[in-house]
This record gives sequence, C-alpha cells and structure tokens, in this order.
Amino acid sequence: MGKRVYIVAGELSGDAHGAGLLHSLKAMVPEVTIRGAGGPQMAEIAGPEFTDWVEDAAVMGVWEVLKRYDWFTYRFNEMLDELIAYQPDVLVLVDYPGFNLRFAEAVKRECPRTKIVYYISPQVWAWNKGRIPKMVRLLDEMLCLFPFEQPIFQNAGLKTTFVGHPIVDELEERRIPGVQRQKNLVGLLPGSREREVARLFPMMVEVAKLLHAEKPGLAFEVPAASAKLGVQIREILEAAGAASIVTVTDGSSYSLMQRAESAVIASGTATLEAAYYGLPYCLVYRVAPLTYFLGKLLVKIKHIGIVNILAGEEVVKEFIQDTATPEAVGGELLRLLEDDAARHALQVRLGEISALLGGKGAHERAAESVARWLGKTA
Repeated sequence: MGKRVYIVAGELSGDAHGAGLLHSLKAMVPEVTIRGAGGPQMAEIAGPEFTDWVEDAAVMGVWEVLKRYDWFTYRFNEMLDELIAYQPDVLVLVDYPGFNLRFAEAVKRECPRTKIVYYISPQVWAWNKGRIPKMVRLLDEMLCLFPFEQPIFQNAGLKTTFVGHPIVDELEERRIPGVQRQKNLVGLLPGSREREVARLFPMMVEVAKLLHAEKPGLAFEVPAASAKLGVQIREILEAAGAASIVTVTDGSSYSLMQRAESAVIASGTATLEAAYYGLPYCLVYRVAPLTYFLGKLLVKIKHIGIVNILAGEEVVKEFIQDTATPEAVGGELLRLLEDDAARHALQVRLGEISALLGGKGAHERAAESVARWLGKTA
C-alpha cells in the first residue's frame, strides 16, 4: 500500500510553504498520495481530491473568526471525517495554529497511529508559551524556521528539527546579478495591506518631505504591492503635496531592496527580506491603541522586528506607536545616509544575522523529515 499524507494550511503563505514541501516530498517518495486542505499551489501538486479553501479560511482577528464560527466548525468536522476515512500515515500541519492545533487534538484522539508533524512553528515564544506542553503532547515533530525556536520546543520534550527559512530560496531567485546601490536613494516600504498603508505611509511621506528639504539631492521610491494599493499610495502623495518627490513603482519590492541606500520599512516579513539583501533600514510599527495595549499584555518579547529577535539585541532601530514620528525616523535615515561607517557596520551585522536562516533548501529538509515518518529515507 502506498504512503499517505494529509496536510492542512489555511493561508496563502502556508499554501506556498506547503507546496514547497509537497513538491520535494513527491520527488523523494513518488508513490505518496496526498489529501487535505490548502490553497491553489498545494492543490496543483496534490491532485483533484485536495480542497482549496484558503480564500475563505484566511481570516484575521477574533471577531472575524467568531462571525464564521459555524462555517469553521462544519469544515473542521468535514476534514476530520475525511481524514478518518483516509487513515494517513502522517498529518502535516502548516502554521495556522488556531485551527491546526485543535485539529491535531482531534486527530490524536481519533487516529492515534497517525504521526503529526508541524511545519512552521507557531510563535508561542512571543505570545503564548502556555501552549507548549499541549504541543509536546500532541505532536510527533516540530519543523521550525528559526534556530532559536529549536531549543524552546526540544527542551520541553518535543522532537524538533531546524530546517531553515524557505524565504532564502525565494530571495536568491530574485537576486539581481551585478546590481549596485544607488547613492541617495531612500526606500519607503509601508506594507502590503491597506490598513498598514493608511497608518504608516502618511508618516513616511512627511519623512520624505523633511529629508528632501534638508537634502534636495535625495530620491524616494515606494513599491505598491497591488494596483489597489498603488491608487491609495498615489492619493496620499497628492494630498500631502509630495507626488513630485516620491516615485511610485508597481509590483515587487525586491528590486528596491537591492538598489536603495537606506529605507524605512513596516514591521513584517519585508524587514527580514531587506536584511537578507543587506539593506540598511529602520523599522516602524503602528496599530490601533487598544490593539497595541492588548498586545503588550500578551507579547513577552523585547523587540518587534524578527532581525532583532534573532540577534537578541536592537540591531535595527525600531520606532513603535508614538515614537514613529517623521522627525525620529528622518533622523535615523539621515544617520544611515551620512555615516558611512555606521551604514557599513549595519550591513555586516545584517549579513551575519541572515546567515542564521539556514541557507537554501528549507523545503527539502522539511520533506526529508516527513519522508522519515513515512519510513522512507531521503
């Protein structure tokens, strides 16, 4: 009988990571059959019996989940029934902890012989360490992206493998051969969500206006992650009277990260991408005051930026909530532009931290772990 895998991802990022794992797993174990739920990339590899649900499943916030509680309950039970009938050798859970940890508990109860592997560990080290004993009880192996995560789970008694971050493969593919940094080019990266852009980009525009007044030779560029965001960004620039000093590009931010001399970046994955390309930057973060207050009660880490978390210290300056002012952010960008030694030292440090991401081949290493549970050697 062929080997069977059931896999669940609930967001587009998880779909991409799950697809990478499945692609490598199929090469290692050609006879494997795959069922589960995820997105279009995973469905293309798994085949027609795989469920594409991410467009409906990828909701954010407690209130949004509660509004759709009945729908999630129905899908949960439907997937559990399918899994029980399928009797997989391995269940692979990709991120999406609110759903996936509950699903793991039900599978552990109903199909105790199925091994459960979690790919991309939930960030319990930041906001809910109380979940760790439950994960130790439910899971057979944790596959984590960051090296500091491995001892957290391993010391609690869970078999844990550091596979590295799949972002490395993607960024290497997007590296521009022979690209040079353009002197006096400043990147403005306000994020890829409308709410982020609304909260952060007006402040970034004021930074550009302040710096342009002081150094007219500076150039500013902002990449719009979508056509809709491009409209929003251009409207903000027009309202601020800054359309003539900031260039808007449509599409990828990766080119700008490799060309700019410095940048201000919204907290998120883009800060890790920029660090990998050696772009000197500062980080900004703003949310609704109540959200920030509640977050402070739950989150037990000193830094917001993943680069600083990896380093265990503030390597890049973080401007959070009320400290994210045009004057403060502009001052840091000016320092990075004018102090060659400081800028170079930061680039060296970013390179050292990026090396901690494990190099290319994260999906292959993750697939090797799953293949071992299937009784196959990669």
